[in-house]
Amino acid sequence: MESALIVSTSEKSIAFFTEMLKAASCDKVVTVPTCGQARRSIMDRDFDMCIINAPLKDESGESLSVNIASRGFCQVLLAVKAEYFDEVSAHVEDSGVITVAKPINRALFWNAIKLAKAAQTKVRILQSENSKLIQRIEDIRVIDRAKCILISYLAMSEPEAHKYIEKQAMDMRKPKRAIAEGILKTYES
Repeated sequence: MESALIVSTSEKSIAFFTEMLKAASCDKVVTVPTCGQARRSIMDRDFDMCIINAPLKDESGESLSVNIASRGFCQVLLAVKAEYFDEVSAHVEDSGVITVAKPINRALFWNAIKLAKAAQTKVRILQSENSKLIQRIEDIRVIDRAKCILISYLAMSEPEAHKYIEKQAMDMRKPKRAIAEGILKTYES
């Protein structure tokens, strides 16, 4: 975790959150006092974690936490008063927001940060795998289009077209997609 956004009006809370984040190896910490400023900061750059100390001057913080959590990588910790914890937690947890009751227990908050870091790592791994799968699907689509062209223009069967693309890829030491794109370029132009 490299960067974090703290949204809080309390200087004491900002100092506490900053100390905890520094202990968790977070190098860049940005602090803002309002939800409006937090939204602008999120638009300007990406953060690994966002800590919202509710309530804030302009909002309760719930909608901000859900909004930030829905954007992608950023893990969101929402600190709320103990009497509102159950209600707020039920409202935001389906969005992936981690809720912590105030007053904050140092050990519990440390565990919440560690949980958020672990979740972020898992999300990044899954997004990387997803990107690889999307690329593989696109490769298959291009290769299948090339096979269809070979079938229609050169009267090959599907297995023959498949074998032709594979053999060309091996002989030229290129990926099958590159061979397929060459076929598409030749016959679709």
